[in-house]
Amino acid sequence: MIMQISSRFDGGAVEVVDASDGQNVRLRVRPDTAADFAQWFYFRVDGMAEQRCTYRFENAAQCAFPGGWQGYRVVASYDTENWFRVDAEYDGQVLAFSHRAEHDTVYYAYFEPYGEARHHQFLGRIRRQGIARVHSVGDSVAGRALECVTVGKDNGTAGEPTPVIWIVARQHPGETMAEWFVEGLLKRLLGLDDWAGDPVGRLLREHARFHVVPNINPDGAALGNLRTNAAGANLNREWLTPSATHSPEVLHVRNAIEQTGCDMFFDIHGDETLPYVFVAGSEMLPDFTERQTLEQRHFVDAFKTASPDFQDRYGYEADKYREDALKLASKYFAHRYRCLSLTLEMPFKDNADLPDGIHGWSGARSSALGAAMLQAVLAQVRAFPKSATQ
Repeated sequence: MIMQISSRFDGGAVEVVDASDGQNVRLRVRPDTAADFAQWFYFRVDGMAEQRCTYRFENAAQCAFPGGWQGYRVVASYDTENWFRVDAEYDGQVLAFSHRAEHDTVYYAYFEPYGEARHHQFLGRIRRQGIARVHSVGDSVAGRALECVTVGKDNGTAGEPTPVIWIVARQHPGETMAEWFVEGLLKRLLGLDDWAGDPVGRLLREHARFHVVPNINPDGAALGNLRTNAAGANLNREWLTPSATHSPEVLHVRNAIEQTGCDMFFDIHGDETLPYVFVAGSEMLPDFTERQTLEQRHFVDAFKTASPDFQDRYGYEADKYREDALKLASKYFAHRYRCLSLTLEMPFKDNADLPDGIHGWSGARSSALGAAMLQAVLAQVRAFPKSATQ
């Protein structure tokens, strides 16, 4: 058979320079639509069963995060369900990997994809369960619904004040581990699968109100972009002054949060370079309060107890985003509501503290981390029943 390479599917992205050899393929990482970010790739190869081929990304050094290629391994799958890692080498210019496919069709990606079909199937399952409400808070640039899962104690219920918790994922659509994380979190929160009867999820539903946006950038996800939406906007630089035409995704979610208030905010991401799980806080803000400091420290300690995958030794410098802090989601809401507001980062590579030679960091580990974070959220709700917004 003749080799065929395709990326004409949901989330697909690659540029083929030359595949005529059949054993040495020249590729380029395709930049985002309407932007120059390049790092995400996802493509399919047919006709290579039992044959070894070497693939070279010739523009790896010009990508958005060239340091991310150091120690990186490509993810591969024969069925788009079960993914494994393939060793790669980066010489400072070219990222190359060699693989002998066991079947006629093989998929390669930057990280384990989370497709639009899975997104809709999972949200449909939540609708059928009947515990949570799945609703749209607005439309994306291209007209896709921005879906939100709302569950928990109603704000109007008599009794103790209800903490309002917002979680958004995939501002950067190529950071697919973020939606895997949310899937695991929602399964535990709603008592799905192995979490049926879980007391953590039940207590949180009884004592808090959750609003979860699994994919705030559905256009970018479908287009196979790393960081931007269909208009070329990096959504996590739009929160201070979102645009109805350029970044409606941010505008709609921000408006929805204005309607409910916010006592905890979590923005879920992936980091291309650091092989660790960590959070970035808002302590660089000049109006960051002592209570926020206490809340942030308490949550980090509770999360470390909840999951050995989480740590606080490695991460971003506290002043990394000082210049444009309020353009970023977690910083904006820390300032707006004086609440616990964090950006969670997971690795594209592996967790150097607990490496997995077969899968590296994966969708399954991201889901497990999402479920584990709820234990830290419950500890936070108990220690701080209502934040300084009251």
